[in-house]
Amino acid sequence: MPAIDEAIAYIDSLALGEKFEYAKVAKMYSVNRITLSRRHQRVQRPRCTLSPHQEAKLVRYIKELTERRLPPTRSIIRNFMSKLATKDVSKSWVTRFINCNKNKLTS
Repeated sequence: MPAIDEAIAYIDSLALGEKFEYAKVAKMYSVNRITLSRRHQRVQRPRCTLSPHQEAKLVRYIKELTERRLPPTRSIIRNFMSKLATKDVSKSWVTRFINCNKNKLTS
C-alpha cells in the first residue's frame, strides 16, 4: 500500500472528532502535506488508474507489440488501457505512463 494511502487510513482510523494535523501525519508517513489533505478531503483523486498487475499487463502488451514489429501508438495504448481499467483515460495519461515506465519500455 502506498504511503499516502496508509496516511489516509491512519486519519480515518482516528476517533470521530479527534484532532490531528495534516503536517504531523504527512511527516510521519513521509508524504506531501497538501496532497494528503486534498486526498483525504476528496478534492484530489489519485493519478494512478491501474493496479500493479494491470500495469504489468499493459507493459507486457506494449513489449509484445514491439517484438511483433507493430509500433504501439498512443491511441493503441490508450484503447488497451481503457479496456483494462474499464474507463476512458485522457491523452496525457499515456504520456505520463510512458514517462513513468521508461526503463521497462524500449522502442
